[in-house]
Amino acid sequence: MTAKASTLTASEKKCLGKVYLVGAGPGDPGLLTLKGKTLLECADVVIYDALVSPQILAMINPNAEKINAGKRRGRHSMIQEETTQLMIEKAQTKAVVVRLKGGDPFIFGRGGEEMEELVAAGVPVEVVPGVTSGIAAPAYAGIPLTHRKYSSSVTFVTGHEAAGKYRPHVNWEALARSSETIVIYMGVHNLKAIVPQLIAAGCSLQTPVALIRWGTCSCQQELIGTLETIIQQVEASGFEAPAIAVIGNVVHMHSLLAHCKPVVF
Repeated sequence: MTAKASTLTASEKKCLGKVYLVGAGPGDPGLLTLKGKTLLECADVVIYDALVSPQILAMINPNAEKINAGKRRGRHSMIQEETTQLMIEKAQTKAVVVRLKGGDPFIFGRGGEEMEELVAAGVPVEVVPGVTSGIAAPAYAGIPLTHRKYSSSVTFVTGHEAAGKYRPHVNWEALARSSETIVIYMGVHNLKAIVPQLIAAGCSLQTPVALIRWGTCSCQQELIGTLETIIQQVEASGFEAPAIAVIGNVVHMHSLLAHCKPVVF
């Protein structure tokens, strides 16, 4: 909690507006929830992330104040503490403050951290879930994360961990042994470190891997390989983030279902 947040008076707390942590979905504007769209249309302030699509930003109330708080690897518009403090300050004078986050606020989106700080500061807050890229991007690539022939379990994990977190690293060995499908968010940059750990834990070199870039957008790209080949394929093609990785036999379905991609609105 910031120093200013901790010194709000009782009278100030009574005058607060409300902050809505809204999930914008993975990119396709058609996947934004109706509740999220309604809040954008009536918002007084919208503090938005880098990966929110231009089509969704165009839905914002034209009279609303729009603030870019986007974070991309090595390029932060503002640090996390500044973003949280900004929400607290805006809620003092504005009725509807929308924190618009890519995907779902509570799935690797720091939504839980932001909500915790807002609650501690006495700011009314509500979360509006969004469609997460870990589900939507594989679907748009023709990859069902579960399938009776291939997988009855799926694990979502981050490939980019924060320093000083509650434990030092993801237990890739345990994941390799326990989950038939692994979906890695923000994993492309650390793929060279992740893949050897999965192989060392017993995953076959021929385990299929799909990397999906700009998931659900009209420019979505896929790179299909195996644990044995994917690192070389990334280097040869220059495949970059933002992307997720899907590891497991469900990736075999891509060749059959990829032509059934949904239409991006």
